[in-house]
Amino acid sequence: MKRKVLMLSVLPLALSAGIVSCKGDDASGGNKAEIALVTDVGNLKDGSFNEGTWNGVEEYAKANNKTYDYYQPKDGDEASRITAMNDAIDNGAKVIVAPGFLQAGTLRKVAPQNKDVKFVFVDGWNVTDKADADGNDIGEVIKNVTAVSYKEHESGYMAGYAAVKEGYTKLAGTFGGGGTNPACNRFAYGYVQGINDAAAGLSGIECKISFKYGSSFSASPELKAQMDGWYTSGTQVVFSCGGGMFSSVLSSANEGDNRKIIGVDVDQKGASEKVITSAVKGLAPSVKKVLGQIYDNKWDSDLGGKGQQLGASDDSTGIAYHADRLTKFTKAAYDELYAKIKAGNVTIKSDGASGEASFWTTVNTELTNVAVTLDA
Repeated sequence: MKRKVLMLSVLPLALSAGIVSCKGDDASGGNKAEIALVTDVGNLKDGSFNEGTWNGVEEYAKANNKTYDYYQPKDGDEASRITAMNDAIDNGAKVIVAPGFLQAGTLRKVAPQNKDVKFVFVDGWNVTDKADADGNDIGEVIKNVTAVSYKEHESGYMAGYAAVKEGYTKLAGTFGGGGTNPACNRFAYGYVQGINDAAAGLSGIECKISFKYGSSFSASPELKAQMDGWYTSGTQVVFSCGGGMFSSVLSSANEGDNRKIIGVDVDQKGASEKVITSAVKGLAPSVKKVLGQIYDNKWDSDLGGKGQQLGASDDSTGIAYHADRLTKFTKAAYDELYAKIKAGNVTIKSDGASGEASFWTTVNTELTNVAVTLDA
């Protein structure tokens, strides 16, 4: 691929501080902007990952007089993302924020050809310039990409803890990635730990866990049938952890009055009255944090070719709390729990998130207050 030339590459970052911020609300791209967000799939205002990341870009840029814009690839494929990134660079982007794990392949192709541009891989990892047939990184770490990941086990913990304190005794969770996605595994492991800790002194607390129908993160008739079976057999609330899988969970939940859902990543309250809370990631705060580090000239020391995992201490994990959905687990109780986690006074392990086998070994040996079963 031909290397794109930055029109403003000869200018140091500091010289742009006085430029008035702008964005394209009605049409993506086309504006001269030094900070650009390139979505992976879906619309910018998706109520989920794209929108949460964009909010962070917008808030930082407005507060610091940076020009900014977004690019929404025409199609949901890698070729469209490559085109969008190159268009952003042609329009003067010095920093490109790329949310979502699907960006890995795009970054491998675009970043090495544009070494003067800094790329922020949100919900990503230390991507390399080469990958094997399965998409596993096998090359050299790309130095102009920095990765942001999250301590999902903290959010999962708080969601499970809240559900038990709310009075639910029969819980479940369906997780994306088929047991191989580290983020979803961390959500799952934190979830059962939160349930276990909240269940201290109680009896009859049960939890079903499945990774079976989550390999593609998509809704499916098979997942819907599994949810029907869970709810019919007495499950009261399901943690839906995997993007489009939510549709299958919601479809089943809508077939009964007492079927509830825990959402994921962003506050999904608006999707249905069935959602009691969501295990969230602080997308906007984390994006603002990293952009601040970039403009504080910390790229070489802290960011380039490196990653950082953010959690409660960075205001980047938690649950979406709404008093009309959680009527027994009070806001004061949640704030107290959050403060303890933020201060490091609650132990939430993540070592069971390295894979499904490790998850079950840990669950079976360490959790004593909840009966966790695998629905394969």
